[in-house]
Amino acid sequence: MGKTIVITGAGSGFGALAARALADAGHTVYAAMRDTAGRNASRVAEAEAYAAEHQVDLRTVELDVLSQESADAAVATVLTGAGALDVVVHNAGHMVTGPTEAFTPEELAAVYDTNVLGTQRVNRAALPHLRAQEHGLVLWIGSTSTRGGTPPYLAPYFAAKAAMDALAVSYAAELARFGIETTIVVPGAFTSGTNHFATGGHPAEQAVLPAYEERYAGLMDQVAQRLAALAPADAPASLVADAIVEVVGTPSGERPFRVHVDPANDGSEEVSRVADRIRAEFLTRIGLDDLLAPHRATA
Repeated sequence: MGKTIVITGAGSGFGALAARALADAGHTVYAAMRDTAGRNASRVAEAEAYAAEHQVDLRTVELDVLSQESADAAVATVLTGAGALDVVVHNAGHMVTGPTEAFTPEELAAVYDTNVLGTQRVNRAALPHLRAQEHGLVLWIGSTSTRGGTPPYLAPYFAAKAAMDALAVSYAAELARFGIETTIVVPGAFTSGTNHFATGGHPAEQAVLPAYEERYAGLMDQVAQRLAALAPADAPASLVADAIVEVVGTPSGERPFRVHVDPANDGSEEVSRVADRIRAEFLTRIGLDDLLAPHRATA
């Protein structure tokens, strides 16, 4: 049966690809994005055109993950419009590039606000409904940088994605007894098909950049080029959308805890396999192994 799904940051990249793929699979999908009447108005029109052309249930909803009021309003719109909410996909994110020292604490906090606190705002809006119905899926779009290869000049983004992963892991155990399932989809470095690098921010403070440029001349371009060279030419960003569709379509209780989509194979899957095994073993050792899978609804 089709599910009602909301995807944050669905104006472009993984979010837009997943929204269309999920709608094609027969789900009711709310592609959430901010400024739907302004900067993203063209993306709203594109989603509407796609829905009409392909005869699928793809809708858009205003949602700025930096605002609790916006998150609350978006979830209310979904519940009013569709009468249900089954899946929340945490996809919204922002990347910045540059020497870590050059970023002010406020700039690091802004990256954390989008990538981590944004998920918390959406959860606080959606989870009361999912808990009340005693089923649902929270699907997090992580990053192989959390445990895999970490090239320099991406530290604020990597730190925020690691924090989001830690939050997702804790939420998984805390939501299991409400029948709510967790999956973390972990993309590798897709340097095309998304806007991460194209729209990424840079440090406003320029004073320290010359010193780094002297020792690390052209490093960011080198990183982007070498990441692109690692990925096979036939590995499109749509692979991430395909993985999301497969997870959503898997019956509750059978979904994987973590799914890697990493054509470059930066080592994250290997490390995560160990970390997730240790997590499961530890919860079992302390008598909390029931938290490793969602409970069935009591009614």
